[in-house]
Amino acid sequence: MESIQAHRKVEHLSLAEKQYALSHADHPFDQVRLMPKALPETTVAAVDLRTTVGELTLAQPFFIEAMTGGSQQSTRINRQLARLAKRHHLAMATGSMSIIFKDPAAKASFTCLREENPTGLLFANLGAGANLAQAQAAVDLIKADALEIHLNAAQETVMPEGDRAFLWRDHLREIITQLPVPVIIKEVGFGMTSQSIQELAGLGATIVNVAGRGGTNFAMIEDRRNHEESFADLYDFGLTTPESLLEARRVATTSRPTILASGGITSPLDVMKSLALGAKAAGVAGYFLHCLLRQGETGLDQELSHWTRELKRLYALLGIQTTADADQIETVWDSNLTNFWRQRTSQRKSGF
Repeated sequence: MESIQAHRKVEHLSLAEKQYALSHADHPFDQVRLMPKALPETTVAAVDLRTTVGELTLAQPFFIEAMTGGSQQSTRINRQLARLAKRHHLAMATGSMSIIFKDPAAKASFTCLREENPTGLLFANLGAGANLAQAQAAVDLIKADALEIHLNAAQETVMPEGDRAFLWRDHLREIITQLPVPVIIKEVGFGMTSQSIQELAGLGATIVNVAGRGGTNFAMIEDRRNHEESFADLYDFGLTTPESLLEARRVATTSRPTILASGGITSPLDVMKSLALGAKAAGVAGYFLHCLLRQGETGLDQELSHWTRELKRLYALLGIQTTADADQIETVWDSNLTNFWRQRTSQRKSGF
């Protein structure tokens, strides 16, 4: 029989898939348009999709973001994802590994990633309450190339058995400054303000994933698991991914970390919009999980091949040859996103 923690992981997977359509009912990336370039003056063959994220070099500007781990079902899914990550030269993040400190049997659901992809780029993943020893143990277990630390205060608030104390700064500073591999600080779908990004930079963070609202909704998932009270009023809590990317622009260039994006990314065009708004790469979780569960490993394999082909064509269509050139892409925002930007920049000038 699996542990209580493993059962919770199974619940998360089931609810994420059941609520996929509802979670993705609104698509914040529709608020962003890419301006066409009639004379691109480049070729698809000349496109180089590689991107630099701190010390890391990713072969593609998108990666398989954290999904699962800790249960038998998770092990099957992680093996499939790891095989696909290897085949398509994609970086991959594990689901939260915190379970390994309570349920040693859960380790196999993470070590299988290295078994399937011995030399691939792999990110371990822990919650913000982890200490340095736990961080090192998670990295060592899977020979991780980096560690994701997820900030999930909103999720914990709604989770029936969640934490109620969010005193994370000291542990974050210690892990960021002392762990021998790069550390990525990320949200889990509620976005980040410029102030939060600035505070993380002050702790030493050099890579931040703003992970906004628009994809898998953990407030909704945990509310479905909470049979004692309702937190439905938090379903729209936080910032969207485009809003969070604009917030990152408000951080001084001299102290701005490398920015990643995730949350509601469901197409190569969404990846391009993320890059144009300042991200260096985009993480995808819910959409890839949905494809895998509906179409199997073969179906997701075909989808990943399509993403690579389309991204190369989009780069050429927009007149860029490398990911570093994405800041040359012009964008136009709809009235809601424009109004958001105006209010936020006005507040800064007014000292609010």
